[in-house]
Amino acid sequence: MKDFIIIGAGQSGLAIAYYLNKHNVNYLLVDANSEIGAPWLKRWDSLKLFTPSEFNNLPGMKFPYKKGHYANKFEVADYLKSYVSKFNIPVAFNHKVTSLKKEKGVFSLKSKTKTFEAKNVIIATGPFHKPFTPSCHIKIAKNIFQIHSEHYKSPNQLQEGATLVVGAGDSGVQILNEISKTNKLVYFSGNTNIVSLPQEFLGKTLWWWFRKVGFLTANKYSWIGKKISKSGQPVIGTDVKRLFKKKNVICVGRTLDANKECIIFEKQNISDIKNIVWATGFKPNFNWIDGIELDESQYPKNYRGVSDIEGLYFLGLPWLYTRGSATLGGVKKDAKYLKKYIFKKTIKKEID
Repeated sequence: MKDFIIIGAGQSGLAIAYYLNKHNVNYLLVDANSEIGAPWLKRWDSLKLFTPSEFNNLPGMKFPYKKGHYANKFEVADYLKSYVSKFNIPVAFNHKVTSLKKEKGVFSLKSKTKTFEAKNVIIATGPFHKPFTPSCHIKIAKNIFQIHSEHYKSPNQLQEGATLVVGAGDSGVQILNEISKTNKLVYFSGNTNIVSLPQEFLGKTLWWWFRKVGFLTANKYSWIGKKISKSGQPVIGTDVKRLFKKKNVICVGRTLDANKECIIFEKQNISDIKNIVWATGFKPNFNWIDGIELDESQYPKNYRGVSDIEGLYFLGLPWLYTRGSATLGGVKKDAKYLKKYIFKKTIKKEID
């Protein structure tokens, strides 16, 4: 029996583990992967953070690169591994929790090979769970190579011939930009009315400006927070207008349907596509939690990570409290709040 079990050993789980260490409680992190940093290492090879080093630290340990450095995925994974080592954080690997249930005041967590028990559980699995691919993908001919951005590594995975990139988020734009540099013909499917921002402006990083104007600290319950959370996520660091003007990039509008080799778009039908990269995002999955109530976006209902089930908490969800809640450098504020809430409640119980 543990006082706390944290599900997920990514940045959110490690941030709250740092604070649990300070209170000398009996806790354990349980993670589905075989090593720290695995979700970062699985992403595409050229991935770099949009945030410079000075904005990437977890509580108690600076990000070990010079100011203004934009870290790659390997540097992020190494930082997280060093963090676990420095603070001696206990992690049980290779346990994907498939069910969570509370009975008689005790949480029971089951993986394929083991059952864990705890008085309290903090779910820090992040916002990305199930890769989403439009249903028309099953109508596409078998000889066309299809891959979701979760498994995309580099253009070397692609067959000869034209490539389609679907998705107008950061991943889709970055992957489109990378493939376009190989001089392949690349079709882009998605909204072209994208707001793109440079990483630096007037001698300061974009994140310095975001912090200055309160873009990262506005909470989702405030007027400005409600406005920001409903607006589209800007693409950072890629000149989208220039990208869309490249001779080998053709924008075709939304993907509507498919019939074997023929892909049907808003603007035209195309039959020469040999590869498709689905940068179409992920869907949350919290259905394995018994008794949890979900909101309209299928995320657990909570206030700043505190759920309606006593002893069950969340960290690392998008807009848990601010835009930065799911980021490497932003999660520490939510973790600190949750720590204060938990231990204030614990002290009150002891007094009562």
